[in-house]
Amino acid sequence: MTRVVRLTLVSHAMTDAVAAARFPGDEPLNDMGRRQAEAFSGETCLGAKRFTAPERRAQQTAELLGLDATVDPLLADLNCGRWRGKRLRDVPPGDVTAWLADPTRAPHGGESITELIQRVARWLDLLAESAVPAVAVTHPAVTRAAIVHALGAPRKSFWRIDVAPMSHTGLHLRDGRWSLRL
Repeated sequence: MTRVVRLTLVSHAMTDAVAAARFPGDEPLNDMGRRQAEAFSGETCLGAKRFTAPERRAQQTAELLGLDATVDPLLADLNCGRWRGKRLRDVPPGDVTAWLADPTRAPHGGESITELIQRVARWLDLLAESAVPAVAVTHPAVTRAAIVHALGAPRKSFWRIDVAPMSHTGLHLRDGRWSLRL
């Protein structure tokens, strides 16, 4: 019998950090984000396990979507270390260039893209063991990491994936392989 796991990753709604192009901290949703989440009339997730990242913006999005979700630290946003709260233009350009070019680098003292992808892959492996459908409210970086892992794409492709607030990304696991469902 073929085991199939369906996963929907929901990107949290808008925050002031997203709107201002700042590295995120643990900020709440802004007014626009609350309206986005409240207006969403998405699919039901009956029978699905429900997860959320630990940050306020993800938990608030899950709550506004009516999801009674379990907080999972493996779904946490990319740790941007010293860059939290800063605008991209306020970070030394050489550091940003190094970070964008090399997925193993973490010049901000936080987490590298490689480390994020490995963390998200561990979460996907745990989900695969449960073999139940799931919905997870998380962050664009986590969704990118899941896509890169699912497709076996080069880690440098992480930055080539755009994930908008309140977007939904579907992944399916069949016969031990993840696939992207659009």
